[in-house]
Amino acid sequence: MDIEYLFRAHYAQMRRLAVALLHDDDAARDAVHDVFASLLDSRRPETPQAGYLMRAVRNRCLNEIREKDIHGRIAKGNFLNTDEYDDEEWPDEATIAAIYSIVRERLPEQCRRVVELRFYTGMDYADIAREMSTSLRTVFRNLRQALIIIRNTLGENG
Repeated sequence: MDIEYLFRAHYAQMRRLAVALLHDDDAARDAVHDVFASLLDSRRPETPQAGYLMRAVRNRCLNEIREKDIHGRIAKGNFLNTDEYDDEEWPDEATIAAIYSIVRERLPEQCRRVVELRFYTGMDYADIAREMSTSLRTVFRNLRQALIIIRNTLGENG
């Protein structure tokens, strides 16, 4: 497979599609590069057709959009209603210690693992799904469940 030929022949069209879907030139360029990187990693003996490349870019962009949507939903699910706290004083050391304790002792195993991978190691949702051999939806549900447990437990102790 001649990656350089594919890149020269299809890059512009693939990037236009990615920009149209993502509305962000940098993210579009990254999506197209991810497709080519996966082709290099796959060691496919046959050369993919233009249609395959366009579908791969579309799918990569849709995954990116889904991931941004999940990030937005998670951002809305704060641990507590932070309006009650002065930004300079919260979270304090005791609250952070309480959160760590809840994660270790009260979360179901799968929820705990998702929280650890996301917040301790900084993995993104797609990587967590691959690591745990599960879907993005399951990762989101586990993280949401963990945040609910943490929020409720902190509320009980507050």
